[in-house]
Amino acid sequence: MLARLMHDHKHIGILLKILKTKHIKLAAGEGINYNLVRDIVEYMQSYAEHSHHPLEEVISEFYWNKLGRAHINETLTSEHKKLVDASASLMATLNLILSDVVVSKEQLVNDLENYVDIQQSHMDFEESTVFPKWQNVITETDWQTVVQMCDARLIDDPLFSESDNVLFEELKEYIESDE
Repeated sequence: MLARLMHDHKHIGILLKILKTKHIKLAAGEGINYNLVRDIVEYMQSYAEHSHHPLEEVISEFYWNKLGRAHINETLTSEHKKLVDASASLMATLNLILSDVVVSKEQLVNDLENYVDIQQSHMDFEESTVFPKWQNVITETDWQTVVQMCDARLIDDPLFSESDNVLFEELKEYIESDE
C-alpha cells in the first residue's frame, strides 16, 4: 500500500512539473493550453482527492488507533482539506477562462502557484514525515488489514494505468510527447 502511494506521488510529481512550467510561461505573459491545465486539475480532483487521499486517511486512522497519536492525522486531514480548496479555486478560475469570462491573469497565476506550492509541500510532508512513521510502526500483518480496509476505495489510476480508459487521452499524449 505504501509503495502504491509513493507510485502515485511520482505521477503527481510529473503533473506538478507540467503545472510549474505552465505557471512560469503564464507569469511571463506567454500563452498556455488552459484545457491541459484543467485536465491536470480534473485528474487530481477525480483520482487524488477521491482515491489517493482517502487511502491515506484510512491508513492514518489505522496508525492513530494503533498508537493513539493524533497529530499526524490532524495535519494530514487539514492538508487534504487545503488541497481540495486550492484545486476547487483553481478549477473555478480555469472554468471561467474556458467559458470566455474575463479573469485577471494575476488571479490565475496566483491560483496556479498556490495550488502547486500546497501540493508539493503536502507530498514533501508525507514523504519525509508520514510515510516513514507508518513504515516503522505498521507491520506486514497490519498492512494486510489496511489493504482490506481500503479495498473498496482502490481504483485504477485513470491516467497512469495500462487500462484502455480514454478519460485523459489528451493529457496522456502530452505527457508521453514531453518525456
